[in-house]
This record gives sequence, C-alpha cells and structure tokens, in this order.
Amino acid sequence: MSKIFEPSSSWKSGLAKTVTFIVTKDCQLACKYCYLVGKNEKERMTWEVAKKAIDYILDNEKQFKEESVIWDFIGGEPFLEIDLIDKICDYLKIEMYRRDHHWFDSYRFNFSTNGINYDSDKVQKFIAKNREHLSIGITIDGTKKKHDLNRIWKGEKPEKGSYEDVVRNIPLWLKQFPGGGTKVTISSADISYIKESVLHLYSLGIHEVNINVVFEDVWKEGDDLLFEEQLIELADEIIDKDLYKENTCSFFAEFIGKPLDPEKDNQNWCGAGKMLAVDSAGNFYPCTRFAGYSLREKRPLIIGNITDGIDHNKLRPFLTLDRLTQSPQKCIDCEVASGCAWCQGENYDAAQTSTIYQRSIAICKMHKARVRANNYYWNKLYRKLDKEEEREEFEKNEVESNNPIC
Repeated sequence: MSKIFEPSSSWKSGLAKTVTFIVTKDCQLACKYCYLVGKNEKERMTWEVAKKAIDYILDNEKQFKEESVIWDFIGGEPFLEIDLIDKICDYLKIEMYRRDHHWFDSYRFNFSTNGINYDSDKVQKFIAKNREHLSIGITIDGTKKKHDLNRIWKGEKPEKGSYEDVVRNIPLWLKQFPGGGTKVTISSADISYIKESVLHLYSLGIHEVNINVVFEDVWKEGDDLLFEEQLIELADEIIDKDLYKENTCSFFAEFIGKPLDPEKDNQNWCGAGKMLAVDSAGNFYPCTRFAGYSLREKRPLIIGNITDGIDHNKLRPFLTLDRLTQSPQKCIDCEVASGCAWCQGENYDAAQTSTIYQRSIAICKMHKARVRANNYYWNKLYRKLDKEEEREEFEKNEVESNNPIC
C-alpha cells in the first residue's frame, strides 16, 4: 500500500519539562493576528535575571523531575537577543555538566522565529555550536499574498509585508533542518488562501505544515463554510496529486472528530502549569500566555519569581485542570469533540471572572467545519489506497500467471 507521510513527533513528547525565557518583548514585525498585545522595545531580559532563573531551576533539581528539558526562547523575536541567548546556553551546558544534573545530555534548545535574521553571522555561529541539541522553526504563512496580509513590518506606512525577507532564508534553514516544520496561523481575513498557501509551502520543500486557527473570538458568520470549502479543495489536491506521500498538513488527522469518553479522555489540552516561563522582571508564569504582554483583559498570573522561587499553592488550580472541570456541557457531550483544542491562557483572558476553569469556545464552528473536511479527506484517501492495493495485487497475479513456475 502507498506510504502516507508521518509528521515528526515532538522531542521527548510528554517527558520533557519546558522552560521558556521571554528574552525580549520586541519584534521587527507587527503581525495583525498576534496574541502578544503588549510588545515593546524596553522589556529585555538581562544576563543577571537569566542566570538567577537558571540557578534557581538547577539548584532545585528535586522539584523538576522530568527526565528531559526543553529550554525554549521566545519574544517577540528571540534572535534579536542572540548574544544573551548564546551566553545563556553556554552557561546551561556548563552548569548541567558541573552539577551532574539529570538533564545533562537530555535537553533541547527550542526556537520559533520569524526567520528575518536567520542568516546573520551570530545566529549561524550559534547554530553551528549547538546543532545537535537544537530545534528551530521558521514561521512562514504560505504564499506572498497570504503572508503579507498579516505578517507586516512594524511601523511601516504604507504597510510592508515580510514574505521576501523570510523566504530567502528557507533554503538555508531546510539545509540545516531538513525535517523542519512551519507554523501557519489562519484568521478570518485569510481563510480563502489556505489551499494555495499549503501547496506553496510544499513547493518550497517544507513537508510538515502545522496550521491552526486563532483561538480569539474573531470569527464571522460564514467563515466556517469557507474554511470547510478550502480544506476540501486542499484535500483533493493532496490526494489526487499524491502529495500525502511526502507531506503532511495538521488540519487532517485521523484522531479528530470523534466523541470522547469523559472517564478515559479527560486530560487537559495543553501543559499550562507543567511548563514554566520567566520574563525580564524575573517573574515566573505557568506558561507564557499568562504574562502581561499576552493578555488583553486580565492581570498577569504570576506564580513566583527568581528571588523567592515558585509558590506551589498558586499552581494548585492547574493540577486539577481537565476537560470536565472547564468545559460546558455541550462540549462534553459533543459528537466530534476529539481534536477540539483550547488555549489555557485564552480561557483565562476571555472568561467573565479571573478563573482558568471557563473554556473559551470561540472556535466551535471552525472545529466542526474542520471535522467535516477531515472526514472527506480520509474517506477519499482510503478509497484511493484500497484501489491501489487491489491494482497492485492484480498486477502481481498477472505477472505470476504469465511466469508459471516449472
């Protein structure tokens, strides 16, 4: 049977602690759909704050029992602070070795970058030095039209898109990270570009396209139907042209669109509370979406700092988070519940009160549209594979009948 491309799984999925350094709140771009509403040029992490955060985490090894760690760097745009990041990573490697820490040689440095200064000398030297423990994803939204609609340069009048500044670095990135996947964001304004954008990314040599709709309540009447139409057209292209053999798109997944058994499938969607983030002021958060620059309506949810450590009482609510404790009844009973995602920070930000237990359901119609298109995709694909299998079996029998064994 024809091969179906399998996406790469996350490194040490479920087994690694994610520690995120918010090294800057600045970025060259002002993407229209960005959830980081408080980006600025002033809040930059210092070496003193970074070192103190690292020392606290490594000093308290018993609190962090995960077998591996992902040291994650975000902004804004993290590579704007490449000098600081380089110093942090050198210190981490030395200290994990010196302390004989259980994370030594079981770690990753992780980045999601806009790709603009990916080819700079400093970034390239950093990559060469850390290549064996490095994961880097470049965000490119698809075609020039789709990308430039949202991912625009900060402060430019008239608006200036960033596509050309990013796409020039894609060949170098793929040479260094051949299995690299990109992250595409869909908003109400760009639904009609989904099909052509995913196909364009495949043509650039990006085989793994991770794609999602924004969680915020931005969706208009009819967006779900246009979304479904685009995904069905994309499904036809992928299957008819055999693109599924070498490529994947996360909108199509066999596990989504089924009812969930509350007793067996009651875990939380994300790792908020299990992750740890630290900002330039030295404050700790249960994930970056609870930091002030990520929130429209709510106050930051701080769970400690680099001087006093983590207040585990403030983490207690996160330990009881699951599907049942935060979902309305219609989500619990939903016939297509599997694969319907949520963001814990967006739940907190959108809730009527300062609770993390009120699930935002802004993407409900979009998820259902995705499920309908997903069912179409897999039904069509497996009908095709069954026919190919029948044809291969027929051709095999024909060869054997024409070449009898004497």
